[in-house]
Amino acid sequence: MVKTSGKILIVDDNEDLLLAARLFLKQHFSLVHTETDPEKIPSLMKNENYDVILLDMNFTMDATSGVEGFMWLDKILQLDPSAAVILITAYGDVDLAVKAVKAGAIDFVLKPWQNEKLLATLSSALNLRYSKIEVDRLRSQQRQLRADIDQRYHDMIGVSPEMQQVFANIEKVAFTDTNILILGENGTGKELVARALHRRSQRADEVFISVDMGAIAESLFESELFGHMKGAFTDAKEDRPGRFELASGGTLFLDEIGNLSMAMQAKLLSVLEARKVTRLGSNAARDIDIRLICATNMPIYDMVAKNEFRQDLLYRINTVEIQLPPLRDRQEDIPLLVNHFLGKFSNKYQKGIKGVSTAALKKLQRYHWPGNIRELIHTLERAVILAEAHVLQPSDFLFPASEKEVEGVVLDNYNLEEVEKAVIRKALKKHTGNVSHAARELGLTRTSLYRRMEKYGL
Repeated sequence: MVKTSGKILIVDDNEDLLLAARLFLKQHFSLVHTETDPEKIPSLMKNENYDVILLDMNFTMDATSGVEGFMWLDKILQLDPSAAVILITAYGDVDLAVKAVKAGAIDFVLKPWQNEKLLATLSSALNLRYSKIEVDRLRSQQRQLRADIDQRYHDMIGVSPEMQQVFANIEKVAFTDTNILILGENGTGKELVARALHRRSQRADEVFISVDMGAIAESLFESELFGHMKGAFTDAKEDRPGRFELASGGTLFLDEIGNLSMAMQAKLLSVLEARKVTRLGSNAARDIDIRLICATNMPIYDMVAKNEFRQDLLYRINTVEIQLPPLRDRQEDIPLLVNHFLGKFSNKYQKGIKGVSTAALKKLQRYHWPGNIRELIHTLERAVILAEAHVLQPSDFLFPASEKEVEGVVLDNYNLEEVEKAVIRKALKKHTGNVSHAARELGLTRTSLYRRMEKYGL
């Protein structure tokens, strides 16, 4: 016999009843506590998180009013508003028990009870308790999420004209239900934009469902997106709604939509046109009400021209397009991003990092960031973790070996003299041989620069 993880407390003044209940229920639940004195309920609840409490309605000799039961029910719910309380009552007190259910109890059992009936009632109460806990958890999670994103666009930072245009587009379309296609390279923040659109929409209090289309196998496409009925295929052991149903009323974000095969595109288009889904194994179409946001890093228009993406599907999903710029095209935003994430990681790892040196910041601005903001975040986090000083230096930022670059000069090795020679040559070239200007940029005196030029034969 498999026990559940449920923790049960039974409070009744009948010791014989408590003994019988404990002997039976401990076969089915991980913990069963019994108590004759209701005055001990507060301390018991303080020391243990009970899933279900069985509570007698009368404790005083010959009492039948149920007043004590109501009093202790109220006390329990004050201590734990999510408590699952089942009342124990005699046949003649059914009316009182019904009133108690209205007052916050979830059910009642009649004594003398049948063991199987008692077990069924407790199991139902346990499931209800777990459901309440999960709902409370999700609500708390949602509150925390909203607190975390209290900033205007939460980690969407930028003063560049390109980002200001993105922000303006979000403001214009967020309150509409129009379909939106977000275009941009990997790591540019497409999901952040999608979430910003959702948070500023009329559906902000509803669910936001994100689906990585590139991670769904074609064989599971319909099941994952449209749902299935029990027995629809070998592993379909229960009815399950798809992502479209789960997102109904809220926002559905389909990321990496450019990875869909033509067959999958056709199925998706059919659902979007009908605004109905039919689960696998069912003939009943279900209405859906979603705000659709899609995203891709693929050259979607080139794909249409090559017949790799359906033109009619593209028309369906891109009523409005939002183009995200790569990080290399918004260098003026890098100092802001660096300061933001540096502060975040410094606090996270308790490193007390004060900032980055001017040279380090220049190095970050010179790098072309193929992974965009995602790569910048990972680079900063790694630097903070490994840093030994309070101000990060160029040496704290390591890029792939293929990027042996100093001010755009590609080097064959990291020999210090060769690096210095290459940098001086570039500075002189930049300033068309003007030694004074080159020296100023290099942070050297004219004399020091002349000395190095002579050393390297420049």
